[in-house]
Amino acid sequence: MKITDSIKYIGVDDHKIDLFEGQFEVPLGMAYNSYIITDEKTAVMDSVDQNFGDEWLKNIEKALAGRTPDYLIVQHMEMDHSANIKKFAEKYPSAKIAASKMAFTMMKNYFGTDFSERQFVLTEGAAIELGKNEGDHSLTFISAPNVHWPEVIFTYDKKEKVLFSADAFGKFGANDKEDPEGWACEARRYYFGIVGKFGTAVQTVLKKAAALDIKTIAPLHGPVLTDDIAYYLKTYDTWSSYGVESEGVCVLYTSVYGNTKKAAEKLSDILKAKGCPKVALADLAREDTYECVEDAFRYGKLILATTTYNGGVFPKMREFIDHLKERNYQNRKIGFIENGSWAPLAAKGMLSMFEGSTNLTFCQTKVTIKIALTDENNSQLEKLADEILE
Repeated sequence: MKITDSIKYIGVDDHKIDLFEGQFEVPLGMAYNSYIITDEKTAVMDSVDQNFGDEWLKNIEKALAGRTPDYLIVQHMEMDHSANIKKFAEKYPSAKIAASKMAFTMMKNYFGTDFSERQFVLTEGAAIELGKNEGDHSLTFISAPNVHWPEVIFTYDKKEKVLFSADAFGKFGANDKEDPEGWACEARRYYFGIVGKFGTAVQTVLKKAAALDIKTIAPLHGPVLTDDIAYYLKTYDTWSSYGVESEGVCVLYTSVYGNTKKAAEKLSDILKAKGCPKVALADLAREDTYECVEDAFRYGKLILATTTYNGGVFPKMREFIDHLKERNYQNRKIGFIENGSWAPLAAKGMLSMFEGSTNLTFCQTKVTIKIALTDENNSQLEKLADEILE
C-alpha cells in the first residue's frame, strides 16, 4: 500500500488473535504496522509480530524491488513490533539497526545480542539523511519515553511531513477490515487500556509534536491518519490531560440478585428524564471491562453501584476501580449506590479505594439499599441524579 510516492506500507493483519496482550478482546483482529522509506538510501520502520516474520520479509523484498535496506529503525521494542529484528539482521547483514540506547539493552535481553557492530543510537534530535540533496528524506527523532514503554522514540520525515508515532494514535482492529464505528471508538479503548496511565508522558511528546508540520500520522497499529490531523492531535490532548471528551454520565454496576441492577436502571431513567445528554449504562460482570474503562474516562461523571460482599466491595467492582486507579483516573465527579442485606459497607469501601487519587469530587448523596428498592431509595436516586448533574 502506498502512503506517498516514496513511503509504502509493509505491515500485516492478524485475524487469528483473540486477545491482544492476553487481555483485550479484538473482534476485528489486529494490525502490526511497518513502513519502508525509499530514497538514495532506504529505511524500514519497525518489525511485526513473531507469527508474521516471513510475510513481513516478503513484503520488504517486494517493496525494495531488488534493492537492499540501509536501516531498520526500531521505535518500540514491545514484541509485537520487534520480534523479527534478528531475522531482518540475518537477511540483510549490511543494514544498520537504529534505536534508542535502552532499546539496544532490550535487544540483548531478547535476542542475546545488541548488534553492537551495527548500532546507530538514536537520541532526541538525532537525524538520518536518506539522501545527499536538499529536499531528500531527512529523518529526525523525538524521544517519547513511556508512550508507552520507556525506550520509545518517534520519527519525523521532514520531506513528506509524516510522523511515525510508535503506539501513539493506534487502535484495535486489522487494517483490511472496515471499522463501522470509525477511528475514535477503538482508538479510545486502546489508549485508555494501554497508554492511559502515562498521560503526562503523552502531554510532553504532544508539545514536541506541536512544533512540527504534520500531514500524516503513521502509527504502529491501525490506519494511517491523513484526513484531519488537528482532530487526532486534539483528541489525544484531551485523553492524555484526563479531560472530559463527551457530556454525560457513566453508570456502572454489579448485581447478585438483580436489585442493584434495578437501582442502576432506575437512576439511568431518571437522568434521561432530567435531560442528561448521554447515559452509558453497563454491567461490569458481563460487559467488556475495557469498554467500561473507556466510558469512565470519556464522560466527566460516574456512578458506581455495587453489592456489599464479604464485608467489602463486590469483586468485579473492586477490580474495575483498580483499573481506574492504575490509569490515574482524575478530574471526575463520582456518586455511589450500595446494597447490603444487613450491613451495607460497599460505598465506604469504594470511597476508600480512591484514596490517593487527585481531582476527584464525590457526591454527598449516597444511596443505600437493603435488599430491595424502597420509596425512600427512589427519592435518594432523584437526589443523587440532581447532584451528579449539577
